[in-house]
Amino acid sequence: MSNRLFQGVVHQMRDTLDRVIGVVDDTATIISCSDLTRIGETSEYISLDLVESNDLFVRDGYTYKPFGTRIKPDYAVFVEGTDDMAAKFAGVLAVSLASIKQYYDEKYDRNNFIKNVILDNILPGDIYVKARELHFNTDINRVVLLIRIVSSNDISAFDVIQNLFPDKQKDFVFNISESDIVLVKEIKPGIESKDLEKLARSIVDTLGSEFYTRVVVGIGTSVAGIKDLARSFKEAQVALEVGKVFDTEKSIVSYDNLGIARLIYQLPTTLCEMFLREVFKKGSIESLDHETLFTIQKFFENNLNVSETSRKLFVHRNTLVYRLEKIKKLTGLDLREFDHAIIFKVALMVKKYLTANPVKY
Repeated sequence: MSNRLFQGVVHQMRDTLDRVIGVVDDTATIISCSDLTRIGETSEYISLDLVESNDLFVRDGYTYKPFGTRIKPDYAVFVEGTDDMAAKFAGVLAVSLASIKQYYDEKYDRNNFIKNVILDNILPGDIYVKARELHFNTDINRVVLLIRIVSSNDISAFDVIQNLFPDKQKDFVFNISESDIVLVKEIKPGIESKDLEKLARSIVDTLGSEFYTRVVVGIGTSVAGIKDLARSFKEAQVALEVGKVFDTEKSIVSYDNLGIARLIYQLPTTLCEMFLREVFKKGSIESLDHETLFTIQKFFENNLNVSETSRKLFVHRNTLVYRLEKIKKLTGLDLREFDHAIIFKVALMVKKYLTANPVKY
């Protein structure tokens, strides 16, 4: 559609400027031109110039001015000539075409529409009106995945994800910040959380193994209506933030599987501090050394089984019992009792939450 949009402007400008003018895309292919015979031509040299600069440059008797909305230019205007007038024409054309493209995207582009929906930039009452204008199916099941770049090289993670999900009628990929990429994925009704995690795993593995880019993925819940996409997006954000506090080793965090961590994340810090004071009346949690905390962690991992935990820790059963008695003496909680174990587990998570002080959405 951009080709026709640009060609309409170029055609109207042809007689006014009395020079060959046109537009190339990010592969340096001419997509519109006042000389129709040149449409489809490509120059690898110009492609290199587009990657290197957003400024005016001259190549083979033409002046080029890149423009676009991404970090690397989407397009470049070219004007016949290398004089000052060619540079001015190129600058004016670039501004005009960029504005026209932005207006078109805002009015007709589905990707931009979905972006506005998940960011709550469109009134609820306008969502269905706009969806009808765009012939957009509002009742299909979709899910939002938030992909956060942790470390990367020069490869564009955005382009990689777009190539992984090329069907622009069903799946939508866009940036919301320099490090955050959103994927709105159409899914089958009744899809399970493990299938969504498998999808996220394919993204993490592809970026990691092939492009040396480390990402973490937050998965919202699947929704049936378009207006609920904003909720799925917020859930994906919460999943990443909660995962950053409680599951630092995980690269994929699903909102459905957050459990107690999600409840703790929603509590006010003052309430959390009060809870810790009440639980540890006899002694502070800080009084527990690293070895003791490690023992507690293994005890929980082995479902409060003394024999199994002692085997995994390579210690005698009596040694483990002694350590548990020491914890009981310090805190007043006997971890061999289920109710006490739950309180202690939650207390450890609350302590972790207070230490992390995460950003809330």
